[in-house]
Formats: sequence, C-alpha cells, structure tokens
Amino acid sequence: MLLHLTEPRSTTDLARHLALSPGTVSQHLGVLNRAGLVTRARYGHTVLYLRSQLGDQLVG
Repeated sequence: MLLHLTEPRSTTDLARHLALSPGTVSQHLGVLNRAGLVTRARYGHTVLYLRSQLGDQLVG
C-alpha cells in the first residue's frame, strides 16, 4: 500500500485501485499511520493519506 501513496489519496481511491474493501484499506492505513509511515490530512469530508518521510525511506 505504501507504494501507492506517492501522492495524496483517499481510502476510497486506494480501495478501488487495489481492489480491496474500503474497510480493509482503512484498517491498514490506521496501522501505517500509527507506525508513522503515512500522514493524513482532512479536506472537507475527505481524508487524504500520503507517505511520510519514514515511509519514503522504507520504500526507497
């Protein structure tokens, strides 16, 4: 999932792209967020996720 967060993406967008349920993606993003591998920001009703610097280091 980290590989797909090079730009801000919503849970719904990731779910469609990865052919997973939004609930599954949400759970994974929660774990990645608590581990400091992604950041999240709210824009209206949408929450966007992006790899953090630590996530970039792990992937790179």
